[in-house]
Amino acid sequence: MRGARKRLCSALIVAYGLFSLYAAYTVFLRPRRTAAPRPPHRDRRGPRDHVAAGNEEWNPWEGEEKSELLASQQRYEANLKMIKNARSHLEQTSLRVQIWGKAAIGLYLWQHIFGGHLQPDDVSAQWREGSQKAGKTYFSFITGPSVVPGYFSVEAENVVLVLNGREKAKITYATQWLHYAQTLIQTHKIQHVAVVLLGNEQCSNEWIQPYLKRHGGFVNLLFVTYDYALVNEEDIFQWPLGVATYRNFPVVEPSWSMLHDPRSHLCNFLGTVYKNSSRETLMEILKQDGLDKLCWIAAREQWQPQETNESFKNYQDALLQSDLTLCPVGINTECYRIYEACSYGSLPVIEDVMTPGDCGNSSMYHSAPLQLLKTMGAPFIFIKNWKELPAVLEKEKKMSLQEKIQRRKKLIEWYQNFKAWMRQKFINTLENSFLPSDKG
Repeated sequence: MRGARKRLCSALIVAYGLFSLYAAYTVFLRPRRTAAPRPPHRDRRGPRDHVAAGNEEWNPWEGEEKSELLASQQRYEANLKMIKNARSHLEQTSLRVQIWGKAAIGLYLWQHIFGGHLQPDDVSAQWREGSQKAGKTYFSFITGPSVVPGYFSVEAENVVLVLNGREKAKITYATQWLHYAQTLIQTHKIQHVAVVLLGNEQCSNEWIQPYLKRHGGFVNLLFVTYDYALVNEEDIFQWPLGVATYRNFPVVEPSWSMLHDPRSHLCNFLGTVYKNSSRETLMEILKQDGLDKLCWIAAREQWQPQETNESFKNYQDALLQSDLTLCPVGINTECYRIYEACSYGSLPVIEDVMTPGDCGNSSMYHSAPLQLLKTMGAPFIFIKNWKELPAVLEKEKKMSLQEKIQRRKKLIEWYQNFKAWMRQKFINTLENSFLPSDKG
């Protein structure tokens, strides 16, 4: 009797062991069949409520396994993409360029043409910096009062120096930076230097010539504002004046209302009226037929370099609420107002006459003044005398809102394309000059 009980117990233990092994095999080791896709109306309460259909088997860990497998696959793909991007970055970035922004025009280059950002956002900060990759080049930009020769890190062998050469005091400051760059060249700390120069309004830029390589200096490339007669598209290039970044004119993003809303003024002119200038003629013509009542006019007798918050807002509102922006010549035909009007879709009406000085046609361009803008097909209204203005405004009165909307779109699109073209030309010029040539 006792032996029979032992045999029965042994049989039960063996049976239990076999069942346990089979269960373990079924759950952990047995290959699973692909579950049929769920119909759209299936209850999605979770695995516990799932009813097997046909030969499907319910796996209580199936949801977790699939989630982990998916997460693992995503991590793998993300890491692979990161490695590829890093490798691509190393392969494509052949040049590193550091831009030293020591004139306000550098902000037009970086923020408006390159679309770059600066940290911190505070425009009064002592030190601001940004970086971006473009083409084969990694650009870094530094600016602010704390950027002083010898007191910052030179992080690239190629430097773009942004300088102000408009007047004697600015030239003295600019030459200090050029001498610092020359020392870095001589001590092999850097290899190449390009200069972006806010030139003199009468194009008296002779002081920069001895620094150019063609004259025995060390500056490879010069990008200079105004219609400088020595522009040759080889090592001297014309550069746009741009907006008044020294007055913190912002990067303006076009809005629906900017493009489509009717504007309350035919034209605007907010600026200084100099004695015995064409601006006096402009004001007289506006007053003759009451045209000044149709335009936003705010004339002053003396130039004011600093804007108040109120005066700057009035200026922006005038651009935004006027179909045309009147651009009389000052010391030079090119002025900030041209580019600022484009930012707000207000068509510039430009007095197309040469101003006194050394500006004029170059060996490459024969359409001064404003040869850079004309070459790029600027869709402006050019007039030779302000006596032509009444006819322009009469035509403006007859234009429909739809016609004006199309003109605004064309103007803003042109300006965006112009900035993109200048950016690409700048990058290509640096790369062609600074990168080693493959020619044997």
